[in-house]
Amino acid sequence: MSTDFPEFMNAKQVAEYLDLNEKKVYALANEGLLPCTKITGKWLFPKAMLDKWLLESCNNGVQNDRLLIAGSDDPLLQTIVGKMANQLGSTALVGYTSTGTRQGLAMLSKGHVDMCAIHWGNAEESGLRHPALLQQYPGHKNWVLIHAFERQQGLVVNPEVAQQFGDRELKPQDLLASRWRWALRQEGAGSMRALEEWLHNHAFNLSMLTKVDTCNSERELASAIARGQADVGCASQSTAGEFGLGFIPLCREAFELVIPKNIYFRTLQQQLLQQLEEMEIQVRGEQLGGYNFQRTGKQMWSAN
Repeated sequence: MSTDFPEFMNAKQVAEYLDLNEKKVYALANEGLLPCTKITGKWLFPKAMLDKWLLESCNNGVQNDRLLIAGSDDPLLQTIVGKMANQLGSTALVGYTSTGTRQGLAMLSKGHVDMCAIHWGNAEESGLRHPALLQQYPGHKNWVLIHAFERQQGLVVNPEVAQQFGDRELKPQDLLASRWRWALRQEGAGSMRALEEWLHNHAFNLSMLTKVDTCNSERELASAIARGQADVGCASQSTAGEFGLGFIPLCREAFELVIPKNIYFRTLQQQLLQQLEEMEIQVRGEQLGGYNFQRTGKQMWSAN
């Protein structure tokens, strides 16, 4: 057997390097379980990433001191991550970046992060929608879906607008009038999905709104409304509560966590899941508003 392997290997070289059948290498590549890329129809495998993949597969992984989270934005999850980071100090890295549901899943499928937070439609349909969404990404067969909580999704408005709705008994669809300035989220965010469905139910679409900003997180959207740069946007009740803004509910949604099976039992992953069930965290959720913790920690889906 040759011991001199190139920086980028083909499937035959990988089969020799890993002592696998070449057909098995192709199968793992097609399932997204091996680090690789396809150029003009040909698989290439970076040796450095293969070596890292091997180490990650040993004894529950070597990067037990890292938990990187991407995906959907949520104030309570931000609170948990901040608390963990403060407790761990310099002993581990815990990070959370709100990328929106779809970009977060794409990052998870490429191994850039260790966990992805998602929400994709109302809670009643999440049992079908979430698995169907996950199966669109390479590597989904190595994923498990854990329920974090339900939360209220709706329209975040400044207090003056909220007062008008309270005084005059206006309906949510009245906010579709052209005089209202909308802050929207980026494409692929779960709140954009919720907004598009609500608009569709009222024979509207995004192009008919008076858009003034595109925000990359719910907090950025709420900040734009709080500063008077926009009148309304779609986000969670907890985000509205965090900024002291008005809120008009549209639906309840399941907020869930996607975790690779091979790192599910790492200490940091389990600590985060345990934090979701802590009384202090759930009280904080009640203060922000809109949360339901009845199914917290329940496994919702796993590929066979």
